[in-house]
Amino acid sequence: MQTKQILSSALAAALSLGLAQGASAHDAKDTKTKEKCYGIAKAGANDCSNLSGSHSCAGLAKTDGQAEEWIYVDKGSCKAKGGLSADEAKAKMKGGKK
Repeated sequence: MQTKQILSSALAAALSLGLAQGASAHDAKDTKTKEKCYGIAKAGANDCSNLSGSHSCAGLAKTDGQAEEWIYVDKGSCKAKGGLSADEAKAKMKGGKK
């Protein structure tokens, strides 16, 4: 019986390591061709943690268009999509203008 528990624990640890590596790889997209664009993510479709730090995972945006949530877009296309830079998003979160 103890052998089953050891094997189960080892398998769980191996699987969790794989998931952790996948999450960090997602946030490390090619910054030569992509940029973070704030304020245009749809509910449940953000790409990772938000500016306020209230969550650290993709897919946790609660509503569409929150300034603190971001998605990757092609570099140079964020403004055309109505998005914000990180500094603009922070200012908007503090009650400033776009």
